[in-house]
Amino acid sequence: MTTVLTTAAEASPTAGLISMLISFVILGVFFYFIIIKPQKKEQKRMSTMLSSLEIGDSVLTNSGFYGVVIDITDDTVIVEFGSNKNCRIPMQKSAIAQVEKANQQ
Repeated sequence: MTTVLTTAAEASPTAGLISMLISFVILGVFFYFIIIKPQKKEQKRMSTMLSSLEIGDSVLTNSGFYGVVIDITDDTVIVEFGSNKNCRIPMQKSAIAQVEKANQQ
């Protein structure tokens, strides 16, 4: 009888360790699919959107301003705001939230 109790007492810490390890793995998979994967998908979408940016495209900035792209360099763009042709502001590409392609006619 004492050998049965000793065996059960020795197996219990190992079983607890395995169940804790399984819990951490499940939690890690949960975080990957809920947090990491959607964030990577959004970064890829933004990267694709900014790489396809062309002169004449209408953009919405992160600050809520609508404008038209008039010049593009590596990591900056010059955006013209409103109907006033004198309101041209250089900004980083990362400040662009949405792009609407210019009509091709």
